[in-house]
Amino acid sequence: MTRTFLPSAGGSRWTSQWCQAESRTPGRRERKKAVTRRALTAAARRLFLERGFDEVTVAEIADAADTAVSTLFAHFPGGKEALVLGDGAERERALTAAVRQRPEGVSVLQALRDFLATRGPFEPDPAPVARRIAALVVATPALRAHARTLWTSCETSLAGVIAEQTGRDADDLSLRLLARYVLEIPTSPERNRTPPPPWTPPSGSVL
Repeated sequence: MTRTFLPSAGGSRWTSQWCQAESRTPGRRERKKAVTRRALTAAARRLFLERGFDEVTVAEIADAADTAVSTLFAHFPGGKEALVLGDGAERERALTAAVRQRPEGVSVLQALRDFLATRGPFEPDPAPVARRIAALVVATPALRAHARTLWTSCETSLAGVIAEQTGRDADDLSLRLLARYVLEIPTSPERNRTPPPPWTPPSGSVL
């Protein structure tokens, strides 16, 4: 005789929770990818700091990480620059989240100022390696150019989230100009390690 077992309501909830937990747990493939990315990043940064960015090839980085050049580009399509600065996706998510998730009573401009005060050249207390990486970026034209590209590529997203939060039109030219101005700050050549001063919007401004 075949018996059919029907889960109770509690069992269904447990099964649902278990499935959700499983979906949040990285699988073996994702874990291996993460390990490979960490190995490539570590090898690249070590070699760059030892010999200089321009003196290291992607083949040497792949060899130091015990992987193939094709694997390196599969994980970092942007090549050597991306091994130092990433692909910009995390930067864009963090930037828009700083505006959307700002505390009540904090203006958009102040939220952006607070965000920039913790990034790149303005990071208040970087670890020694992070300080050396920042110095490497400043001293290397290719890295400076890539950093600027990563920041300015967030212009559309930043203008959009500012429009969303202030009730303005996303195509408003003034918002795009504001977004571009904000995104030029971290890579402006005359900037030092002092973050921009607090921004006070004009009286009546929604920013």
